[in-house]
Amino acid sequence: MEILIQDIQKNMKEDDRLPSEREICEMYNVSRATVRQAMQEMERDGYICRSHGKGTFVASQRVNQELLKFYSFTEEMKKLGKIPSSRVLSFEVMGCSKKIADKLSVKDGSMVYKMLRLRLADNKPMMIERTYLPYERFPGLTRELFEKTAMYDIFTQKYGVKFTSAKEKFQSVNTSEEEAKYLQVAKEIPSLKIERYTFESEKVIEYTISIARGDKFEYCITLQK
Repeated sequence: MEILIQDIQKNMKEDDRLPSEREICEMYNVSRATVRQAMQEMERDGYICRSHGKGTFVASQRVNQELLKFYSFTEEMKKLGKIPSSRVLSFEVMGCSKKIADKLSVKDGSMVYKMLRLRLADNKPMMIERTYLPYERFPGLTRELFEKTAMYDIFTQKYGVKFTSAKEKFQSVNTSEEEAKYLQVAKEIPSLKIERYTFESEKVIEYTISIARGDKFEYCITLQK
C-alpha cells in the first residue's frame, strides 16, 4: 500500500488508470489477497476509486474546507488550481412557503428567488445547490447574471452586500436518484447535505441547501482550549 501511494503521489495525476490487480501482483511479487486488501484500504482512504468494468483510477483531490472562516465554492476551487463553473438548472421568482419564509425571516408568501445550480470544478460535478434569496434585497436578479458571475460577486459588486456571518449545518444523507443523475454518481451513496444561512448584519440574505459528493469533500475544524 505504501509503495502504491508513493507511486501515485510522485508519478500519477487525477483520473490516471492504475495497473490491474494481476499486473500489480507480478510487478511486486505479492499475492492477489495482499493487493486486494491494499486496494480496499486505499479506496477507503480516498487515494483511488474503482469503476466496475473500467478499472481503478487515481481519485480526484478532495476539497479540504476549513470551517473557521467565511468561504465560497468559487474561491476554494481556485485555491486548488481548478476551474470553477456553474450551470443554472432552474431559476424562478415565487411566493415563498411558510417553511422558506421562516428560513429567510420574511413574511409568509413574500417574493423570493428560487434557483437550482450544479457546481463544477474542471467540468466535473461537485455539488448541487438549491438557493433561496429575498426578492426585496436583490431586485433585478436574472438567470443570465448567475450564469456569468459568481453569486457572492453579484452580492458585493451589484448590491453592496457586506457579509457579517454564515451558519452551516451538516448531515450525512443518501443521494437521491435525481441528485445522483446530476452529480454523475450511483444513487444512495453517501453525500453531505449542507444547510447554509448567510447574514448581513442580523438579516438572512441567503438560504441554500447543498448536496455535496461524499468522495469530493471533507470538512475540518480546529478546536482550541
